[in-house]
Amino acid sequence: MPMTATEAGNSAMRDLTSAANAAGPPRRIRMAPKLAFRNLIHDRLSLAVTLTGIVFSVVLVAVQFGLYLGSERTIARVLDQTKGDVWVVPLGTKSFDDPSLLGGREKFAALSTPGVESVENLVVGFSSWRKPKGGATTILLVGSNWTEGGLAPWNIVEGSLDELLAPSTVAVDRSYFKDLGITAIDDTAEINASKVRVAAVTRGIRSFTTLPYVFTRRDTALSMLGASGDQASYTLVRVEPDVDPEDVRRDLASRLPDQEVLLRNDFRQRSLDYWLFQTGAGAALIAGAMLGLIVGVVIVAQTLYASTKDHLNEFATLRALGASSSYIIQVILLQALMSAVIGYTIGMILALIVNWAAEGTTLNVVMTPELAATLFAITIGMCIIAAISAIFKVIRIDPAGVFSR
Repeated sequence: MPMTATEAGNSAMRDLTSAANAAGPPRRIRMAPKLAFRNLIHDRLSLAVTLTGIVFSVVLVAVQFGLYLGSERTIARVLDQTKGDVWVVPLGTKSFDDPSLLGGREKFAALSTPGVESVENLVVGFSSWRKPKGGATTILLVGSNWTEGGLAPWNIVEGSLDELLAPSTVAVDRSYFKDLGITAIDDTAEINASKVRVAAVTRGIRSFTTLPYVFTRRDTALSMLGASGDQASYTLVRVEPDVDPEDVRRDLASRLPDQEVLLRNDFRQRSLDYWLFQTGAGAALIAGAMLGLIVGVVIVAQTLYASTKDHLNEFATLRALGASSSYIIQVILLQALMSAVIGYTIGMILALIVNWAAEGTTLNVVMTPELAATLFAITIGMCIIAAISAIFKVIRIDPAGVFSR
């Protein structure tokens, strides 16, 4: 049968007395975890509230930071797949998903620049996708000659790149099937009034703006966007081995004063800064994570304080029997650490379930070993901070008060 509150209190009292009378520091060290565990499970309701606060905090912080990392990967995914060391972009371009057309002479200027190995034009533009059963949606059409070293759709799970060489064929991501009104490979639709066939299906190629990426050959994209053969949205330049990309960038920038010439990492960082901070999306995710931490600290602090207050008489007895303040502090910290480990384990299980549920959707939640380790350290720190209020209460106990009861 479960112990009553009186029996549990008497048991905790016996543990306290044994701890105080233990011979030598080694014995006290062994008694501290047992005492901390007894205090922790004495009030099951308080333990449940404590764990709820920790679990809520862990899950919220894990999901928010997972969304932040997922957003970074989503924003930079296309840039990371390209091979261009130097990018020529229209003046004022904020990110890859903010395309417009260049003048048309950028490729020739790049080819005449010393140190350049190859140049590829990439066509990107907003287009209208008309669904097979009616209705339309906006897409981001991406055209490239991957047979010549340009950007190719990756993570293909159905179809192949060879099938995309056929006229009027496109590749789409499976997560956007519902948005595009299609159900399988070989379905047909219209892009800007031109009929297309889905010849390849990818997995995990999502855009931060939620607009579906649709990949096709460059000449097909130019035709659908109504652009001339020399035009491009971005000109990607690969430099020769042992050539500094910055030297090529400066030289090319002097040749193209009406365009921006950026290193790939600089354009990548500009895209991240724009979507995560200038739009406020990143700040909102970080604020949500901070809110989870604050809520967790408050709940854990309240329950630890209440638990300590319930055992003040026992702690006073322990002090009266000669236990040091450091020993009592050790007991309280062990309570907090036990709560942290249990709450973190449950929280991480729930967070991984959320990650699993988000797979195959447009919501990209990432969990990395580094993030898991950081969350564990944060949880431990949160619980230690929360234990401070209980520690302050205990160290102010007057041992003589036990004799007045």
